[in-house]
Amino acid sequence: MRNQMIKMYTGLMFIAMLVGSPAFAQQEPMFTQYMFNGMAINPGYAGSHETISITALARKQWTGLEGAPNTQTFTAHMPLKLNTAAGISFTRDEIGITTTNSISAAFAYKVPMGLGKLSFGLQAGMRFYRDNFSKLNPKDKTDDVYTNGDVSKTLPDFGAGVYYYSDRFFLGISVPHLINQTIETADDAVSVSDMERHYVVYSGYVFDLSPSVKLKPHALLKVVEGAPVQMDINASVYLKEILGIGLSYRSLDSFAALLELQATPAFRLGYSYDFATTTDLRTVQNGSHEIMLNYRFDLSKKIVLTPRYF
Repeated sequence: MRNQMIKMYTGLMFIAMLVGSPAFAQQEPMFTQYMFNGMAINPGYAGSHETISITALARKQWTGLEGAPNTQTFTAHMPLKLNTAAGISFTRDEIGITTTNSISAAFAYKVPMGLGKLSFGLQAGMRFYRDNFSKLNPKDKTDDVYTNGDVSKTLPDFGAGVYYYSDRFFLGISVPHLINQTIETADDAVSVSDMERHYVVYSGYVFDLSPSVKLKPHALLKVVEGAPVQMDINASVYLKEILGIGLSYRSLDSFAALLELQATPAFRLGYSYDFATTTDLRTVQNGSHEIMLNYRFDLSKKIVLTPRYF
């Protein structure tokens, strides 16, 4: 289990004892701005911007705590002909002594439905997993985990998802990683990580409060076997479709403040800051920072770029 890695790493020993199950739940990176990082959680998101769309996101979790999660993603997607779309995704995730790099390609097929489109997506790729036990200084150096040396594995990765979207509404259901995987030491003597399948459901809607003010409530539900159900509840207010200000609550974890800016019709940036809700956790870290950049290229010049809310 991934929280075993946290416990082995001295800087996160205290946190592992504090949060227990939530640490297990973070086998996969978490994102506060998930609505703008859709390719990282759902291949059905591909092509939903109707242009070439590139997104970069960086998250520094629990700043001030050595070995805390540190994640970067880069995604790109675009529509193709015949109601199809394609995308690519790169992710680097570090937590303690564990580093996971992944790359995947996604393909989606879209069906017009009502005021929007229903997109069915599949993705395939590889995950490059490494545990650097040589960085540790354990008291018992004869433990099998350490005597077998660093662990480096390359594993296949597959995911699937469904995504419905219109100008005002979105609903996604996905399983980003379909295969349950066990990662063992070099000679398969000791299991150091069990990667469980994650199920994600999320949705949101944009309401007009006035001609210049809009409200977007949205939520995400994540289910992982053996861990508490995680829910994100969010709400953002948009002023003249340029500035967005919001709040978010993540169960068993944190509150967050969100800020979004539609700098140009093509360029959008977002920032979030997470405040831990656990009293003991607040005493050993300084919150979590996340920044998102998105740029849409309209190479055909036939589409007028309009503000995006997701």
